[in-house]
Amino acid sequence: MTDTVRVDLAGRPYDIVVGRGVLAEAGERIRPLAAGRQAVIVTDANVAPLHLETVCRSLAEAGMAARSIVLEPGEGSKSWDGYRRLCEDILAGGVDRGTMIVALGGGVVGDLAGFAAATLLRGLDYVQVPTTLLAQVDSSVGGKTAIDAAAGKNLVGAFHQPRLVLADTDTLATLPDRQLRAGYAETVKYGLIRDAGFFAWCEANAGALLAREAAALRHAIVTSCRAKAAVVAADERESGERALLNLGHTFGHAIEAELGFSDALLHGEAVAIGMALAFDLSARRGLCAEADARRVRAHLAAAGLPTRVPAGLDPARLVAHMRKDKKTRDGRLVFVLVRGIGDAFVERGVGEDEVLAVLSAVAS
Repeated sequence: MTDTVRVDLAGRPYDIVVGRGVLAEAGERIRPLAAGRQAVIVTDANVAPLHLETVCRSLAEAGMAARSIVLEPGEGSKSWDGYRRLCEDILAGGVDRGTMIVALGGGVVGDLAGFAAATLLRGLDYVQVPTTLLAQVDSSVGGKTAIDAAAGKNLVGAFHQPRLVLADTDTLATLPDRQLRAGYAETVKYGLIRDAGFFAWCEANAGALLAREAAALRHAIVTSCRAKAAVVAADERESGERALLNLGHTFGHAIEAELGFSDALLHGEAVAIGMALAFDLSARRGLCAEADARRVRAHLAAAGLPTRVPAGLDPARLVAHMRKDKKTRDGRLVFVLVRGIGDAFVERGVGEDEVLAVLSAVAS
């Protein structure tokens, strides 16, 4: 049994299919959407031994010829060099405008393969097959594709919507606990933005979800995808409401950049810290109750997520990274702040002194 969530974009709608055993159905679901019979599967060395054969076999059974490209795992692949190598590998094997790119993996694979699809031959169709919780609830949906630059995270990219998203919950059985927790941070985000009821559900069910109970995982993924699909349909290119999905990200991206986009801190972990800081900043401004900030921090910590700036990081250097964030407007720092749990908004006039004060107060 599967659930289907529709991303209702004018002229380019697509489905997110969530359920068990979806990988084995990849071929029959992808083939009707493909302009040709050729597919290139982009994956990484962690995912390939677990799931590549299943997807290859499914595509072959549907009459599609597939070849695969296996990347090095980790954020380091989302670089200029990683992008260049992937594009050259795709082109070297032969490609035309009917070729379907299949991104099989987590957020790094999805972002990088999606950006290659957006730019090769001026745009190829692609399908997202996310295998991590973070990718299933967030990064595979909405068409944001990108690579990192020396100046910051995801600064080179394109909006390029997939034709389909296939989220097989069985793939989460092999996901390391740390990766699962990192994905949970992005799940909680949807409750904090505009669904206080879902945040309360998370508080009651985080244990079941992190224990990989099927019903809890499925509910969290489907709820998150419905929330993101609604936002993307209303604001595809982040000119308004979609910016709310960046809750915690201005802080989080700065911390990731200062750590060199390394595995010292996973993206979801950085977002968890960033969300706690966003509530702290909101409380400091008198926008939300201190009790809300404490409640959010306590829940994230109980889920095994970090909530404080890693030791040794200079708050001034973090603010310097924020100045280069793609959300910055006219030299002003832009943050998603909150009036309470489930009531987020975009604030485009946050002073650097306020940010420094919050960062300094919670540094480890």
